[in-house]
Amino acid sequence: MEHLDQLVQQAAADFAAAADSAQLEQAKARYLGKSGSLTERLKSLGKLDPDARREAGAAINAAKTAIEAALEARRNALREAALLAQLAAEALDVTLPGRGAAPGGLHPVSRTLERIEQLFGSIGFIVADGPEIETDWHNFTALNTPENHPARSMHDTFYLEGQDEVLLRTHTSPVQIRAMQAHVERYKDHDTMPELRVIAPGRVFRVDSDATHSPMFHQAEGLWVGENVSFADLKGVIADFLRKFFETDDLQVRFRPSFFPFTEPSAEIDVAFMSGALEGRWLEIAGCGMVHPNVLRFGGIDPERYTGFAFGMGPDRLTMLRYGVNDLRLFFEGDLRFLSQFR
Repeated sequence: MEHLDQLVQQAAADFAAAADSAQLEQAKARYLGKSGSLTERLKSLGKLDPDARREAGAAINAAKTAIEAALEARRNALREAALLAQLAAEALDVTLPGRGAAPGGLHPVSRTLERIEQLFGSIGFIVADGPEIETDWHNFTALNTPENHPARSMHDTFYLEGQDEVLLRTHTSPVQIRAMQAHVERYKDHDTMPELRVIAPGRVFRVDSDATHSPMFHQAEGLWVGENVSFADLKGVIADFLRKFFETDDLQVRFRPSFFPFTEPSAEIDVAFMSGALEGRWLEIAGCGMVHPNVLRFGGIDPERYTGFAFGMGPDRLTMLRYGVNDLRLFFEGDLRFLSQFR
């Protein structure tokens, strides 16, 4: 307990020392982030016997409540200080004539989503859509994600109160399941089934927030299912898309072995620009793999006859790279001074 009290005091001191919201979020991550000091203590509770776990859990939760209270108090103080500074700096002369409405324009992320749809549409992919409030079955079970998977934790997923089987989707992969089921239903009376190519862009939700993560963000996932679809097809499609998206052939693309429960084999996709500010740096851009046989079965497709590949990328991150923006939160704060640059 004494050590926890010291942790609470140190957190309050760090929060108080934060001069702006960015510094405050960095300080928060040290204590309440996925690898924060308090989070690590919560993770260690499973190693204790029941009595000790109960006592330690209560103490840790009390410390978490105190830290969150100090964090919220500092946030409010920073908001008030920022508002006062803004009011002082932007005094309004009410005698000036009114200003006309400026022409509107697409949000930069919307531009990216349109570009993704256009490029994949040029090679036969159609846009598929699905609900943002999803069932647990479509979001996890049908994607070969077992019940004890960490993604099902409330620390990662927004569940609806009193609705254990309903959640805000954490990715657009459920659209792939729905698309496969609809495709199978459409051709159930045919001897053969034509290829299925869909791109599923949309908003997704996870419990995360910092300079490169947002509780609401966008994903664009793709699926190609048919006879004899291979990993070579996947590599060709992705490499061609990335070179067209960034409008350069001077781009290296690599596929790095990884793991996803819904694909096997799986890979992370990295790119390296050969010129400019990011010259020579490898950046993770997407995940991909061959669709797992279990996922095909959940979609109603025979994995003995058909194969497929799937991929998922973050349009928000592609937008950051395309326009040279280094803080994701700028896209969603609604500051017209920032957004008007992309008009």
